[in-house]
Amino acid sequence: MKRFAALFTQLDQTTKTLVKVESLASYFSEVDDQDKLWTIAILSHRRPKRPVNSTMIKQWAAELSGVPFWLFEESYHVVGDLAETIALILPEPSSQSEEGLSYWIWFIKSMTQDGEEEKKAKMKQAWSCLSAVERFVFNKLLTGGFRMGVSQKLMTRALAKSTGLDENVLAHRLMGNWTPDTTTFADLILSEDPKEDDSRPYPFYLAYALEDAPGSLGNHSDWLAERKWDGIRGQIIIRNDELYVWSRGEELVTDKYPEYHEFKSILPHGTVIDGEILPFKEGKPLPFAQLQTRIGRKNLTKGILEKSPVIFKAYDLLEWEAKDTREWPLKKRRERLASIVKEFSSESLKISDEVVFSSWHELGIEQERSREYYSEGIMLKRLDSTYRSGRKKGDWWKWKVEPLTIDAVMIYAMRGHGRRANLYTDYTFAVWDGDQLVPFTKAYSGLTDAEIHEVDRYVKKNTIERFGPVRSVTPELVFEIAFEGINKSTRHKSGVALRFPRIKRWRKDKPKEEANTIADLLSLLDIYG
Repeated sequence: MKRFAALFTQLDQTTKTLVKVESLASYFSEVDDQDKLWTIAILSHRRPKRPVNSTMIKQWAAELSGVPFWLFEESYHVVGDLAETIALILPEPSSQSEEGLSYWIWFIKSMTQDGEEEKKAKMKQAWSCLSAVERFVFNKLLTGGFRMGVSQKLMTRALAKSTGLDENVLAHRLMGNWTPDTTTFADLILSEDPKEDDSRPYPFYLAYALEDAPGSLGNHSDWLAERKWDGIRGQIIIRNDELYVWSRGEELVTDKYPEYHEFKSILPHGTVIDGEILPFKEGKPLPFAQLQTRIGRKNLTKGILEKSPVIFKAYDLLEWEAKDTREWPLKKRRERLASIVKEFSSESLKISDEVVFSSWHELGIEQERSREYYSEGIMLKRLDSTYRSGRKKGDWWKWKVEPLTIDAVMIYAMRGHGRRANLYTDYTFAVWDGDQLVPFTKAYSGLTDAEIHEVDRYVKKNTIERFGPVRSVTPELVFEIAFEGINKSTRHKSGVALRFPRIKRWRKDKPKEEANTIADLLSLLDIYG
C-alpha cells in the first residue's frame, strides 16, 4: 500500500499531465502484476463492493480516536471528507504493513461476509498498521469514493509508456466486461489474441464543443451535419450470433433493452454500430427522463416498456463483416451504415438523418430550430475523418443550442466538500407561486471563487434555520439558472425537474420580487417538456 499511497500523493500534488504520466509509468514498472491489475481496475471505475456503511465507519473511528461522536461529526463537517477526517483523527499507528494494494483490496472484499463485530475488528486492525496517507487511501477504497484525478485515457497513455504497447490497442483491451477476479495482467494487457473477448466494444470517439462560429471550419461541403440526440451513447455488437449492448460508461446493458434483441437474428456476425440509446414513441424522441425510468431497474415490466420504448439511433459503423472499419473515411462508413439499416429493416434501428444545408448560415437556422426536433443541437463531422479514440479536436464538433434560463431566489445553502468544506457552495432555488416561494432545483456550479465567498458570507449572516450542514436563508439573492431541458415530475413539489441545472450568473441587478414564477416554469414545460 505504501507504493500506491505514494503514487496517490504524487498525482494529487500536480496538475501537469506529463508529470502524472511519468508517475504512473514508473509505478507500473515497479509493482507486481496483481497490483498493476487492481490499479488499472480502480482507474477504470472497477472497484470492490462496499462492505461497511458510513455510520459504522464513523462510530468505530470515533471510538478508536477516543473522541465523542458529536465531535467527530463536527470535525467531519469542517473537513468535508470522511476518509480524510478519519485519517486525521486516528492515533498514530502501532505497527507498519508492507502489504501491497492487492492485499488490501482482498482485505476489503473479505469483509463482505463478516458480521458487524468481525468487520469492526478488521477495520481497527487496518487502521492500526497504516500511515495517515495509507489510511486515507484505504478509507477511500472502502467507501467507494476513490478519485485520483486521472482519466482512463491518461492511465492508458502511462501504461503504453510502461509496456511499449500501442495506446489505441491498450484502450481497446481495457474495454469490456472484465474484473481482476476474471483475468490476469498478462491476459488482459499482454495478450495478442484479437478474439479474446467477442463482447468487447471499441473506445468511443467524443466530440468537443464548437468554440467559434462554424464558418471557421472552412468549406461547409466538407462536413456532415446531424442532430444531437439526448439519450445514452452506446454500441451494438453482433459477434458469433450473440448480441452485446454497451453504454459509453462501459456498462454491458444488453438485458435492459429487449427491443434490441431482434438484432441478433437480422444483423450478420462482425457488426458493430455506434449510436444513441434513445427513448422514442410515435415517431419522435421522448424526454431523457423517460429513459431514466428504465435505468437501474432489475425488472422491466410491460408497463414500463410500453411507456418508455427505445430505438437505437445509429451514428457510425465501426466493424463490418468482422473487419475494423474505423480507418475508413466517415463518408464511406455512413454510406455503408445507411445501406445496412435499410437492408436489415427494424423499427428499433434507425439511422441518424443528415441535416442538409447549403451554407453555414442555413445550418445556423437549423441549429436554432433544434428543440423543435427534441434535439440538443447539431453534430458536425468532417466527411473524410476516421473514427478515433477518446476526445480529439478537429474533426468532430458538437454545436448545442443555448440553454433555457429562469431567474430564481436562493432559499437554502449547504456546505461543500473537500477544499470547499468550510464554504456554503450548494444551493436550492425557488420561484414565486403567488406570495410563496416554491423550491424547484439545486445547483452548485457556475460562480467564481470570489462570488462563492461573497455568497458564503451572506449565508452565515442571514441564516434562518439550521439542518445539519444545510441552512435556510433570508430569501434575497437572485440568480439566473440555466438548464438543458425541463420535464414533468411527481417527485418534486414544483411539478418539474430540470436537466443539467447550473448557475449562469448572479442577478445583483434584480430584486427578489422580480424573480420568475411557477407559471413561467410551467410555460417552458408546455413548450419544451
